[in-house]
Amino acid sequence: MTIIRRNPEAPHCPPLDHDRELIHVDCASHTYPDGSVGIHDMCFYVLKHEIVAICGPNGSGKSTLIEHLNGLLLPSLGTIWVNGRTISGGEQAGLWKEVGVVFQHSDDQLFAPTVLDDVMFGPLNLGLSPDDARARAIEALGMVGASDLVHKLPNYLSGGQKRLISIAGIIAMKPRVIAMDEPTSDLDPVHAGMIEDIIIDLREQLGISIVIATHDMDLAARIADRICLVRNGAVFAEGAPQEIFYDPSLIREAGLKLPTSVQTYLDLCRAAGAGPVSRPLTTDDLVIALQEITTAGKTGS
Repeated sequence: MTIIRRNPEAPHCPPLDHDRELIHVDCASHTYPDGSVGIHDMCFYVLKHEIVAICGPNGSGKSTLIEHLNGLLLPSLGTIWVNGRTISGGEQAGLWKEVGVVFQHSDDQLFAPTVLDDVMFGPLNLGLSPDDARARAIEALGMVGASDLVHKLPNYLSGGQKRLISIAGIIAMKPRVIAMDEPTSDLDPVHAGMIEDIIIDLREQLGISIVIATHDMDLAARIADRICLVRNGAVFAEGAPQEIFYDPSLIREAGLKLPTSVQTYLDLCRAAGAGPVSRPLTTDDLVIALQEITTAGKTGS
């Protein structure tokens, strides 16, 4: 996949692959009641079985886009399709069954007296019996490693535990797409790592497509199949992580910083007077790449 630059003057961005696209956003715009622009001429899509990262600084439109994916917000202009259904005109009834959203602040999502009640809420609204909803909730809690919290009160959980419960509540409804707004922000390293593993497992084990809105480039580099760079309410460039993150000028244009592994590798290449010979994205990739630099240096000496 090469980097695709979006033309902001293009009137439409039609679907590229009807068979693989679960969500398609065609030049959607949204203006809030106070006149501020959330997204503008936004073109975006989600494919089956992929993890796509929406990357941009605060205020770039990431969260607004997330809330359009399951009808929490509707575009002022443009069109949005979800699983072949147009939702732009208000036909968003039941959309939450297909696209689940995990909010950045878990307290906005948790409301029931106990963890079990909270995770059962979605399945019950799907029409499942109490016994089936309970089984679905316990299964989802097990998937996120939170089975021991089943009878706890959400108000007394840690931030990391609340995030796990929020994700379990969405998993219990078995949607085709889960969109997460800053899924690891403000979390300790242990819970952040747990959620990162959950995201990968959801794609690999359940075939659920995942959308993450984040300004954590290290996270995006490690887990995303595709990176969408957002600026001023629109995606202006997208591509594979190996392409996007090895274009430093593009990352600067997005108002972001390179992932740590990428910056470290490029710095070491410059220090060694050698050009990049690979494109590491993770720590493990970086170790292998550094061995290549060391070997090349010894060979040349």
